Amino acid sequence: MNKYIIEAQNLTKDFGSGNGIFDLSFKIKKGEMIGFVGTNGSGKSTTIRSLIGFIKPTSGSSRINGLDSWEDSDKFIKNIGYVPGEISFPDLHSGTSFLKNQAEFLKLKNLDKANELIKILQLDPSANLKRMSKGMKQKTALVAALMADPEILILDEPTTGLDPLMRHNFINVVKNEHRNGKTILISSQSFEELESTCDRVIFILNGKLIAIANVDEIKNRNIRDFKIEFNNKDDYLKFKQYNYHILRDQEQYFQVTIEVLKSDLNKLLFDLKDLNVKFIAEIKYTLESHFKRIAKEEFGEEELYV
Repeated sequence: MNKYIIEAQNLTKDFGSGNGIFDLSFKIKKGEMIGFVGTNGSGKSTTIRSLIGFIKPTSGSSRINGLDSWEDSDKFIKNIGYVPGEISFPDLHSGTSFLKNQAEFLKLKNLDKANELIKILQLDPSANLKRMSKGMKQKTALVAALMADPEILILDEPTTGLDPLMRHNFINVVKNEHRNGKTILISSQSFEELESTCDRVIFILNGKLIAIANVDEIKNRNIRDFKIEFNNKDDYLKFKQYNYHILRDQEQYFQVTIEVLKSDLNKLLFDLKDLNVKFIAEIKYTLESHFKRIAKEEFGEEELYV
């Protein structure tokens, strides 16, 4: 049995004029929760729609449970809980009607899961679909995606439109699904959200896969970053002669940002003890700073707008 539930191999969808996704390759194991992040228009939704067979690739391929996404989507689509980036409901009167219609499509008779989610998300499904707020529509789509307890969840920015409390509640639901062994691919505009939930995170920029980060490795990184400012120029210059790896140098403030191996922290303190230090502060290394550093080093991108 194939241990990879979701696979992309040189997946390309070229819309022309440099738009699309290009040569994407990655694999997701059973039970993994993978995040998907990138700049606006970088191709996250195109990739997701290609994976579930909504878009025919220009070249390359993708597979779900060993089945070709484009050729065999009818064989696996009912086994996926999918929340699209842009939600469009059928012409039904209420959320209740939509959820019942979805249950019939999935041949689902037990609605305990749906009722549990409705309670957690504080959803009023009796509301008119057309008059629902963006947040209400998002909640309804989330219930529809999870109500059949699918083994695979593909969620395209599922917390968009949710207030902070509901976002917290939903993330707890997703974490629980992950603990129960579900395979999950989730895109998000929040680095913090992905860092707190995912095993790995895929970074896409301008339609190309730039890096895949292991979240545990980022959290348990063997290197620490410090910002150090000195009270005078002489000590600032003297410290620079110690040949620490300087990430940022701000001479006008007598300030440097450096990275140091954890094993060298005592050496750093020793080197600073006779210098006139104004302050020293550790800079937490996060998923966001990791990808920003990659973007800056490889492409000169100063900011990531996700």
